[in-house]
Amino acid sequence: MLFWIVAAAMTAAVVLLIVPPLLRKPEGAAEERAAYDLEVYRDQLGELERDQGRGLISEAQAAAARAEIGRRMLAIADRGKGSAKDDAKDKAAPRAPRSAMALAALLAVLLPLGTLAVYGKLGRPELPAQPLASRNLDHERGGPPKNVLAAMDKLKAQLAETPDDPQGWAILGQAYAKMGRLPEAADALGKAVALAGDDLELLGSYGEVLISANGGTVPDEARKTFDRVLAKDPKEPRARFYAALARFQAGDTKDALERWSALLAESHADAPWVPIVRTQIEQAAKALNLDPAKVTPEPLPAQQQPPVAQNQGQNQGQGQGQAQGQSEGEDQQQMIRGMVDGLAARLEANPDDVDGWLRLSRSYGVLGESAKAIDAARKARERAPQRPDVLVAYASALLSAEPRSSKPGPMPEEAVASLRQALAAEPDNRDALWLLGLNAAGIGQTAEATDLWSRLLAQFKPEEPEYTLIRARLESLKAGG
Repeated sequence: MLFWIVAAAMTAAVVLLIVPPLLRKPEGAAEERAAYDLEVYRDQLGELERDQGRGLISEAQAAAARAEIGRRMLAIADRGKGSAKDDAKDKAAPRAPRSAMALAALLAVLLPLGTLAVYGKLGRPELPAQPLASRNLDHERGGPPKNVLAAMDKLKAQLAETPDDPQGWAILGQAYAKMGRLPEAADALGKAVALAGDDLELLGSYGEVLISANGGTVPDEARKTFDRVLAKDPKEPRARFYAALARFQAGDTKDALERWSALLAESHADAPWVPIVRTQIEQAAKALNLDPAKVTPEPLPAQQQPPVAQNQGQNQGQGQGQAQGQSEGEDQQQMIRGMVDGLAARLEANPDDVDGWLRLSRSYGVLGESAKAIDAARKARERAPQRPDVLVAYASALLSAEPRSSKPGPMPEEAVASLRQALAAEPDNRDALWLLGLNAAGIGQTAEATDLWSRLLAQFKPEEPEYTLIRARLESLKAGG
């Protein structure tokens, strides 16, 4: 009950502070305005005297201006007398404007009701008091809980006794990084790196923290760190990206573009870094006055199931072109539709862009427009008839147009001829080996299928999933399956 009494008293006090000023008639407004205007005209008279003294205006002009200013000052004096008489009449019964009275009445009613409604929905009077000294302010502000801070203090104490513990420094550095204390995170991770040597994951984390602590600019220490990673693993994507960014920020735009392009070409389409790599390539290309569309390579197909699993129990016609289309996902179709028309228009103006025709063919394949996909791939083959990737893309476009069937059968002769030509140009072409093996198995040529898939199997390591699946298919062939 005491709470409600105090709340009511506070609300009434607020109403009394807000409402009475609205009910008072404004006093002295006219006098203040007149005094201000008179002061302005006096300044104008002074300026007029100075202009005449410098010879800027003639005596006649000065007299005319002086007379006009005097007339305006007299008019103000007359208004002042009239307002004084009106004030004398109103002193007996001062009244506020109707709009102010209405606003005062509205506030007097709505302020208490609104306060009660809001508190009734959000307030919790049953909660006990929370003295400031007993509250966890860090936790309320989104900071780490006290138990986490206590654990960090304990870890720092342990590291003070045993400073040669790389794992301890790594944990401390990662904790600091999550808290946003980047300089301390960089210091801790630097000590971990010095003790752990060539731990690639640790080196990558250290380099990223250095960049974050430097406002997004790659410092020299971070560049050296990522170069150390690349010396051990030249394909590590994080190190490749930041190494290119370091070159770009240092002014070596051409080297940066080449590094990012190579990274994109060797990345799967669903890799999380692909969008930002595309953006950086576009930025570097524009800096070099190049067309981004011509220097941006296509990534690898999305990394879903291996080709064997994708084709298990399906017609061989579900070739690479369809697999690539499925990997893009339905949610990207609208975006591709907007891009494909622009790409087609550019290719009409520049028909010698072989990679552009391949991109257009894949885009049509994703949209399910098989005839257009085949036509675009054919135009690419006409301009580069010996390129294995072009020949495989043309065969894939043909296969994607084939109707699905539960029974395996021969592939279109034109697709088979294109795949054989690709394999002749590049004997280790994985797509050609796989698809030709499917065709041979489908028409009962077991020996040829075994030879093709054995050559494909030799390109994978035993721990890779593709190795296991291709080997299973080979064993099925031997068993007559």
